[in-house]
This record gives sequence, C-alpha cells and structure tokens, in this order.
Amino acid sequence: MILAAPHRAWLIAGVCTVASVLGGVAGYFIGALAFETIGEPVLTALGKADSFDGFTDRYNDYGAWAVLIAGITPFPFKVITILSGTTGLSLPVFIVSSIVARGLRFFIVAGLLWKFGPPIRTFIEDRLGLVFTVFMVLLIGGLWGVRYL
Repeated sequence: MILAAPHRAWLIAGVCTVASVLGGVAGYFIGALAFETIGEPVLTALGKADSFDGFTDRYNDYGAWAVLIAGITPFPFKVITILSGTTGLSLPVFIVSSIVARGLRFFIVAGLLWKFGPPIRTFIEDRLGLVFTVFMVLLIGGLWGVRYL
C-alpha cells in the first residue's frame, strides 16, 4: 500500500498500528476469558497446573518485555497477546508495550518504503525480521551485561 501511495505512508503505518493493538487486545481477552474453560483443563491434563502459577509470576514480572519483543520480531504476536491475557498481565502495561512495539515495527517499515521505495522491499521481506531479532538480542544482552557484569 505504501509503494502505491507513498504520501500516505505515515497514515497507513498509524492505521496498521491501531488495528494491530486492537487485535492484540482482542487476543488478550481471549486468553483472559478462555483460560478457565480451555487452558486450565489442558494444563491439568498435562500435569502442569501447579507450575503455571510460578510461570505467571515470572511472566508478569517481564511481560512488558515479552510483548515488546514479540511485537517487533517475527515471533507470532498473537501467542503473546493470548498469553498476556491468560497470565493476567496488567492491561495498561500490555497496551502501552503493544503500541510501542507495533508502532516501531510499522513505522520503520513505512519509513523505509517511503524513503527507498521498491528497491528496499526485498530487504524488508527477507531480512528485516532478522535485523529486528538481532537488535532485540543485543539490547537485552546489553542490559543484562550492564546489570550483572
């Protein structure tokens, strides 16, 4: 769409961001509402119901990072949206992290397409996910290094 109408790049990125965050909120509520009827029986059948509370606590401590990482990298964002609802991650934290992550992703793609046009399309499709993933690994590794080294 941006290649067809470069003058609308920022509007398109904004619409994509809003739609993605709204979809994420829908996934959050699927996780929150379906856990008792679907998720909990599955965990019980697998013998993992007891360990889920500990996982929930750890996930909610770092949930904003999980949403940020999934929202920027090629990791399926819908998995994190549903998991965030299932664990009861703070909805405002989830929404803010989603806006930042999805906004970064869509506005970077829009900016690249707006600036470089069709020649950058192959890079975006083939390598941008890897670039985002490497960036997040370096960011988290750097933060971990500063904290523990």
